Amino acid sequence: MKNLGNMMKQAQAMQAKMAEAQAKLEQMTVEGASGGGMVKVVLSGKGEMKGVTIDPALIDPDDAEVLEDLIVAAHNDAKAKSEEMMAEEMKAVTGGLQLPPGMKMPF
Repeated sequence: MKNLGNMMKQAQAMQAKMAEAQAKLEQMTVEGASGGGMVKVVLSGKGEMKGVTIDPALIDPDDAEVLEDLIVAAHNDAKAKSEEMMAEEMKAVTGGLQLPPGMKMPF
């Protein structure tokens, strides 16, 4: 039973670290860019979009498709950075424990 109690303490400590990491991720932001920095998207560490910046030179009512593509590209860039940041944060919490492929944190 002593071993089970120790395991429960470890699980509680990891749970507290996970909550702390999630709160930290909510406060962090990443920026993705496309078009040589003419379009920028800011996401929280949890992937929530916080803002979009568009260089006025790109705003052409007759060619909205280019702008739309650049926004998507900037978002994807920011999302990749956000996921990388989340993975690093979770690695610190789990002590480098590798999760099975396809399993994402937080659950």
